[in-house]
Amino acid sequence: MITRKSEAEWSGGLKDGVGRIKFGSGAYEGPYNFSSRFEGGAATNPEELLGASHAGCFSMAFSLFLGMANFTATRIHTTAAVKLEQVNGGFDITLINLTVEASIPGISEAQFQELAKQAKDNCPISKALGAVPIHMTAKLV
Repeated sequence: MITRKSEAEWSGGLKDGVGRIKFGSGAYEGPYNFSSRFEGGAATNPEELLGASHAGCFSMAFSLFLGMANFTATRIHTTAAVKLEQVNGGFDITLINLTVEASIPGISEAQFQELAKQAKDNCPISKALGAVPIHMTAKLV
């Protein structure tokens, strides 16, 4: 299998410093800083990138499980909301909420929910984040 790499560089102190994050593929390179992470500033942040990774991984895993059950989605849209909170003087990711809406011809609601749960439980990013509670809301549209 392949090993993926990304990199980050930081200069300065925590609150006045600046950083850049770069994907090894070259698909993204951009800034991050204290404001973007803790105050809603305009640059990216690690939690946003983690959420994008989780949403993408889940969507692909869901497609896999659907295919194994002989279904093909016409659309899977996933949002991952990553909650960063101050805990015991530090910061922790305390919750990830996955919200998925999908159009899948011929599937029942029960099959849809079961396959979505299998995808949530088995996508590699979900498994890597096993220490974080992951909630999911799945809607068949």
